[in-house]
Amino acid sequence: MNVISDILYWISTGLLVPVIVLLIFFFVRALLLIGSFFGEYMQNRRVNASLGARISRLTAADAAAFARSLPASGGSLFETYARKIACSAGDEARTDLLLSEFEIESDKNIAASKVLTKMGPILGLMGTLIPMGPALVGLAQGDISSMAYNMQVAFATTVVGLTVSAIGFCTQQAKERWAVSRVALLEYLARVAAAAAAERRDGI
Repeated sequence: MNVISDILYWISTGLLVPVIVLLIFFFVRALLLIGSFFGEYMQNRRVNASLGARISRLTAADAAAFARSLPASGGSLFETYARKIACSAGDEARTDLLLSEFEIESDKNIAASKVLTKMGPILGLMGTLIPMGPALVGLAQGDISSMAYNMQVAFATTVVGLTVSAIGFCTQQAKERWAVSRVALLEYLARVAAAAAAERRDGI
């Protein structure tokens, strides 16, 4: 039994360095995510003020003019799929495919935030529990300096892990709201474009 306990102890203590390295990596990734999130926020404000507002006021009579007004290339992911859907008016199968593709691409954009939200607490808890073993050993042996060092590592990893998780959670919530709003606008655009295509067919 002591052999098994020693093996588990060696394994757990050996994981401390990889856990700390991963925590540092995810912390840097979280800082980079803040920068990209700010850029996406500014882009989202611009798109909502222009394209989003136009789509929300769109009617079947204006669908053709709206499709012609969209740039042929470039723009954000939302603008790209709005152009594709407007140009696919009347093709229900392709429109459904484009909406599904947009949802998949939006989910990919949220993936980094989801990873940070889940991995932060996991690595933080591991980084807290692993040094507790050596800290208790140091306490039993009267080595206060060793115990203090291990407790310092335990508390530091907890704070870093929670910080990473908080950044991931906040950005995830905002990105999910943006994605839901954009999907709703694209679905409305698809219905309006389909109605305009049906009117043109009936008029022929």
